[in-house]
Amino acid sequence: MADACFPASSRISALNCIDLSDSDIRKSVSLLKQACLDCGFFYVINHGISQEFMDEVFAQSKRFFDLPTEEKMKVLRNEKHRGYTPVLDEILDPDNQVHGDYKEGYYIGVEVPENDPQAEKPFYGPNVWPSADLLPGWRQTMEKYHQKALGVAKAVARVIALALDLDGDFFDKPEMLGEPIATLRLLHYEGVRQITGRASNPANGIYGAGAHSDYGLITLLATDDVLGLQICKDKDAQPQVWEYVAPLKGAFVVNLGDMLERWSNGVFRSTLHRVVVDGQERYSIAYFVEPSHECLVECLPTCKSETNPPKFPPVKCGTYLSQRYIDTHVDLSTYQKHQA
Repeated sequence: MADACFPASSRISALNCIDLSDSDIRKSVSLLKQACLDCGFFYVINHGISQEFMDEVFAQSKRFFDLPTEEKMKVLRNEKHRGYTPVLDEILDPDNQVHGDYKEGYYIGVEVPENDPQAEKPFYGPNVWPSADLLPGWRQTMEKYHQKALGVAKAVARVIALALDLDGDFFDKPEMLGEPIATLRLLHYEGVRQITGRASNPANGIYGAGAHSDYGLITLLATDDVLGLQICKDKDAQPQVWEYVAPLKGAFVVNLGDMLERWSNGVFRSTLHRVVVDGQERYSIAYFVEPSHECLVECLPTCKSETNPPKFPPVKCGTYLSQRYIDTHVDLSTYQKHQA
C-alpha cells in the first residue's frame, strides 16, 4: 500500500478507440489487437445505443440507489447473484483492502423462468425486481438495455475473434454467446463518504473497488463523467503503476476477462483494475459477458504451438465463475443473521 491517495500529477492512460461503424474491419482488428496485447482495455464508439437511452438508464439507476436502505434490502441478492448488493458486500483485493468495496450494486441476469431446466444451474433463473409501484418502468428500461448491450458485446466479440485469427462468428456458437451468462450490474460509489467520511485512500486500504481482473470474456462499462477507474498494465511491477481511464462521452470502456486470457493462452491481457474515488458521487454500468455454464474454456488452436503449449488447464465456465463469486462476495447467511 505504498501509493499516495491522489498524486498531484495523475497518470491518464491512452486507450485505443474502436469504431464499430467503421467499414474498414482490418483497421478495427489492428487497433483492437494492439489494445489486447498492451493492456486489454479499449474504447468502443458508434455502438448503436443512443445517448438519450443511456441517459435514461443512468437516471433509472439513480432512482433505485436513492431509495431508503430498507427498500433496497427487500431485493437483496440471492444465491443466483440477482438483486441488490450493499456497500462492503464484495471484497476484491483482500490482501490490500481493510474492508470490502465501498460501492453498492444491482445484478440483473438473463431472465430464465423458475420452471426452466436451465434454472437449476448457477447463474440462471428469474431476476429479482423492485416493485413496479415503487419504480414504474424500471424493469422495462433495464431489460431493454440488457438486450441492446448483448448486441454490442457480440459485435465486439466478432472483432476479437478476427484478431485471434479465428472465424468472425467463432464466439457465436450456442455454447458460447449463443446462450451466454450475461450480467448487467448497476454500480453506485457513495459509501466511502457516507460510512468513512473520507475518500478512497489506497495507502490505508480504502477503495471504491479493490484491484481485480474480471472473470469472463469481456466487460462493457458505461460511466458518468467522474474520474475513478484505474488500470495497472504490469501487475508484477514494484511498485505498481496505476493510470486513470478517462470517461469518454458516448463510449463504452471495454476490457478483457480472465476467460479470454485463458482462451488466448495469455496472449491477450486480462488487466488489473480498481476504482479510486475522491468523495464525489459516481455511477457506472457494467455489462459482464461470459459463455454458457457448460462451455469448456481451453486454449484456442491459434494460440498454441510446440514451443508455446497451453498454460492453463481446461475449465468449465460455470465452475470457474461460481468459485470466483464465492471468493469475492460475503456469505448470504451474514445478512440473514442480521435480519433474523
